[in-house]
Amino acid sequence: MKKIKLYVAISIDGYIARIDGDLDWMSGFPNLGKTDYGYQAFFELIDTVIMDESTYLNILSMDIIWPYKNKTVYVATPYPTDDNDKVHFIPEDAIETISKLREEEGKDIWLASGGKLLSMLLEHDMIDEMVINRYPLILGCGTPLLPDYTKESEWKVKDSITYKNGVTGTIYTR
Repeated sequence: MKKIKLYVAISIDGYIARIDGDLDWMSGFPNLGKTDYGYQAFFELIDTVIMDESTYLNILSMDIIWPYKNKTVYVATPYPTDDNDKVHFIPEDAIETISKLREEEGKDIWLASGGKLLSMLLEHDMIDEMVINRYPLILGCGTPLLPDYTKESEWKVKDSITYKNGVTGTIYTR
């Protein structure tokens, strides 16, 4: 069975993006050592990416090459468009679709999303691991990692590292 893993960057106060979805606070953060915070190692362990519509649209609006060209991407959205060979849209019953994805052979699944989709998967005990890179800054407002309501759950620290620039990376497991 594939594991579903969250890999995310957050501010001290728990935001994953500014109100307008901007991620400039991460790209502008000092990183003299050019560390990737374990991203490349994590990326090699997954073959499927699940995200919500806002994350998908945010990526499309960036002036970058599609970063998941060797991965299969699923977008949970109430407004699906036509699937293509690498991006599939989940218009309804995301839990059922994602449950089926877990049963497939292959590498693990990256939940590249916070908010309601993360809360929904936590509610159904479908998140196996969380990799959270916490930046030492306060945004004050923005898109929270978790909405107001999320089911209580207990996690264990599998590993933790503090980088030279103060970013802390923690891996939590069930």
